[in-house]
Amino acid sequence: MADNISRSNGINGVNNGKGYSLNGYRKSCWYEEEIEENLRWCFALNSILHTGHSQYQDIALLDTKPFGKALVIDGKLQSAETDEFIYHESLVHPALLHHPNPKTIFIMGGGEGSTARELLRYKTVDKVVMCDIDEEVVDFCKSYLVVNREAFCDPRLELIINDARAELEHREEHYDVIIGDLADPIEGGPCYKLYTKSFYELIVKPRLNHNGIFVTQAGPAGIFSHTEVFSCIYNTLKQVFKYVVPYSAHIPSYADTWGWVMASDTPFVVGAEELDIRIKQRIKGENRYLDGKTFSSASTLSKAVRKSLDNEAHVYTEGTARFIYGHGSAYQQNQNQV
Repeated sequence: MADNISRSNGINGVNNGKGYSLNGYRKSCWYEEEIEENLRWCFALNSILHTGHSQYQDIALLDTKPFGKALVIDGKLQSAETDEFIYHESLVHPALLHHPNPKTIFIMGGGEGSTARELLRYKTVDKVVMCDIDEEVVDFCKSYLVVNREAFCDPRLELIINDARAELEHREEHYDVIIGDLADPIEGGPCYKLYTKSFYELIVKPRLNHNGIFVTQAGPAGIFSHTEVFSCIYNTLKQVFKYVVPYSAHIPSYADTWGWVMASDTPFVVGAEELDIRIKQRIKGENRYLDGKTFSSASTLSKAVRKSLDNEAHVYTEGTARFIYGHGSAYQQNQNQV
C-alpha cells in the first residue's frame, strides 16, 4: 500500500519523512495524497480504523478530523463521511430524474453501497443490480460503513461479485439506467477498460431499454485537471450516444471539482422546475445537495472547460487509454519486483 500517512514535524503540518509502518501506512496524524507530481493534499487524522489488501486493491478506512470517516483505495480517497452525498447525489439523481419511469438499474462498481442507497430511495425502482469485482471491498464496506447497511438489506438489491463487463455481456436483462460508479482509470488498476469506446458501444448501450440512460463518474473536472480523463470520456461517449451531458461539482475532500457524464439516445429536455416536481414525487426523504437549479448550474461548465471539451479529439480505447495521476496496486507490485 502506498505510504500515505505520516508524522508531522509540527510546523504547518509539513511531513518530516519520519515515522513507522503500520500495515503499509505510517502510524501518525496526517493523511497525504499525491494529486500531481508537484502537488500533495493532506489532512489530520484521529485514527486509522482499518487497513487491508484484496486481490485487486489496497483498502483503508481512516477517521479524519475534517471529513469524518474516509474510504481510501489504492492510495486514492474514494469517499468521505461529511461530503460523499455530493458525489453520490450527483451521480444518481440526474439520470434517474431525467428518465420517464426508472424501474431497473445496473450499477457497475459501487461497492461501498452509497450509490445503491440513493437509488433505493426511489419509489419507482423495482430492482437494483450492483456488480462489483472486489468482494473484500464490499464486505469491508458492509462492516464499517454503517450509513449504508439498510441499503445492503433492501430486497430490491441484487449484489453480484463479478467483473462488470462480463456480467453485462452475459445477462439477458435490459435496464432503464446503467451507472458507472467505478474506480478512477489508474494505470494498473482494475477499471480503466470500462471507460473505452468498445465497452460503451458493444456492452453498455445494447443493455439499455428504450429511453435508457447511461451515467458515469468521469474523474477530476477542474480548470486544470479536466484534461486528465474527463474531456476524453465525454468525447468517447459522444461517439456512441446521440445526446451527452457533462456536469461537475466541487467536492471538498477531493480538493477538486469532480465530473460526471450522462448519455442517451433520447434528448435531455427536463428543466429545473420539472426536476423539482419529480424529486418530490419520486424520492423518499430530502436531498441534501441536488435539486433542479443545482443541476442546471452543475451542467453549465466554465468557458475554459467548455472550450476544451469542444476541442477534445481523443477517444478512449484500451490502446490509447488515459489515466489520472497515480498507479494501482498491480502496477506498484510490478515496480517493486524490478
